[in-house]
Amino acid sequence: MSAPRTLNTAPLTALYNADALRRIERHYAPDSTPRLMERAGATGAAKAMQLVGGRHGRILVLCGPGNNGGDGFVLARQLKQTGFDVTVVHDCDEHRGADDAVMAWASWRSVGGLTLPRMPDTDYALVVDALYGIGLTRPVEGVHAAWIDAVNEMDCPVLAIDVPSGLNADTGAVMGRAIRASHTATMIAMKPGLLTLDGPDHCGELSLHDLGLDCAAVTPPSGWQVGRELFAHLLRPRARNSHKGTHGNAMLVGGARGMAGAALLAGRAALKVGAGRVFVGMLDHAALPLDPEQPELMIRTPAEVLAGDLATCVAIGPGLGQSPAALDLMRDAVRCPATLVLDADALNLLAQHGDLEQALSQREAATLLTPHPMEAARLLRSTTAKVQQDRIASARELARRFRASVVLKGCGSVIALPDGRWFINTTGNPGMASAGMGDVLTGLIAGLLAQGWQADLALLGGVHLHGLAGDRLVAQGKGPNGLTAGEVIESARAAFNALIAGADPQDPRHSTR
Repeated sequence: MSAPRTLNTAPLTALYNADALRRIERHYAPDSTPRLMERAGATGAAKAMQLVGGRHGRILVLCGPGNNGGDGFVLARQLKQTGFDVTVVHDCDEHRGADDAVMAWASWRSVGGLTLPRMPDTDYALVVDALYGIGLTRPVEGVHAAWIDAVNEMDCPVLAIDVPSGLNADTGAVMGRAIRASHTATMIAMKPGLLTLDGPDHCGELSLHDLGLDCAAVTPPSGWQVGRELFAHLLRPRARNSHKGTHGNAMLVGGARGMAGAALLAGRAALKVGAGRVFVGMLDHAALPLDPEQPELMIRTPAEVLAGDLATCVAIGPGLGQSPAALDLMRDAVRCPATLVLDADALNLLAQHGDLEQALSQREAATLLTPHPMEAARLLRSTTAKVQQDRIASARELARRFRASVVLKGCGSVIALPDGRWFINTTGNPGMASAGMGDVLTGLIAGLLAQGWQADLALLGGVHLHGLAGDRLVAQGKGPNGLTAGEVIESARAAFNALIAGADPQDPRHSTR
């Protein structure tokens, strides 16, 4: 495959896993003044005061056995000293905690703070969750599980310190049960588990507080959050002296009997994001020779699309099916010298036929894979549950195994590159869990590739733009319920042009039409 190019990750939000965060803490803790726990507790207290407003109503602080619990004791002490009515619940042996946590507990008691072993049955203006942080590796059980269940039933704001207790900070998986926070104040650096799988449903409004630490000076980021800064240099207005050939040719193959709509959606998306010409190779011989809604699409047979030498990129899979004819087309597509995008049934065929995997590994041009979790499980000879258990590891293994750039779709889509780098995209919403959305994503990626975007950037930019288009529609009241793939195509065009113009893509003045 083609040699990887440098991606400018410097402006992006860096993501750090638990091991990296521990290295950072060990580096800074000995000489930190004030101590890191004091900084984290003070930051959490400021956030709590912001949420509560005046000093009316009681604040409940749940403190666990480790450093996260120590942060909670510092927070409780500072709130009490400011005049708030604070109740701390903690059921652990004082001597089990880390040294800093023991000191924090002592400082809480030194200001007259009381610690209760069980939750009082009363109302609160705010609950602060400081039970568990990044170190949780086993399911929450016993009394702490009961506390989490009780908090999740309360009708008041819930502030999680660092990570909602019960959520795996690396993967976003719920460890038995987890706090559903209305707000999460995460410390030092952003954790990947807050952005993918169950993380977004549990962390609420997320804020990052670096505590004045330079993480990159200690260890490189584990990954990055996708941002438009990655591809800002490609968001340029078109030259006035240009023609359709200037903006490339996107070739799409699919549309077996009964699934023509998938190929047409992909073709329309490629056209609306700016590809100069879009050819759609329809497997269904009985399909109409043109798209009545988008007659600009050039409908051909798949053989005609794959046999030519005009392709800037080839995307195969939307509505392809898994027939012998589809398998033959897959073999032809893998031999094509253009950048290749595999989606839907193309991925299922890849999972079933070892010769395709071998041929893919020998390609010189770039390959992009766009699986959802079930398709990823087939490719990895695994299960959907195992793929979802660690989405980042699954995406990276796919990228390594197939020497391809991969997006593992879902809540917090994970993009993994063959060189081991990975990203999490945070645009998009639940309304996009509907038919045809994956076909539109494939078309958007193909349209960017046709215009000369580097393969990795087309994947990152296409995923980001796809989610941005869905978010734009929700902001306009056109979802999330009932959001359709066709609407996302129109919204993506408007959002893309707004980005190029340097405008806010959510600005309604940039119409979807």
